[in-house]
Amino acid sequence: MKESVVVRKKITFYGWVQGVGFRYRAYQAAQYFGVTGWVKNNYDGSVGMEIQGTEEQIDQVILSIERGTYIRIENMDVKTLSVNDEERRFTIK
Repeated sequence: MKESVVVRKKITFYGWVQGVGFRYRAYQAAQYFGVTGWVKNNYDGSVGMEIQGTEEQIDQVILSIERGTYIRIENMDVKTLSVNDEERRFTIK
């Protein structure tokens, strides 16, 4: 069983990630799995996300996004950030 320690990650997704419902799917998955943070399109065609929850919740959100029609994540750049204790929801920027 994985630990339920809350972490925050900054993830940049590359591949077929814009114009394919990625942000909406991320938002729905975030609501379902109870994580906080945000997701937005980047100017270079990638999608940026800051996500906060347990490792297991974050993994489930990413797996859920990957199951989306037309979405193809080819690469991810992941950095660990400090937890934001004030954040209460997940938003699309």
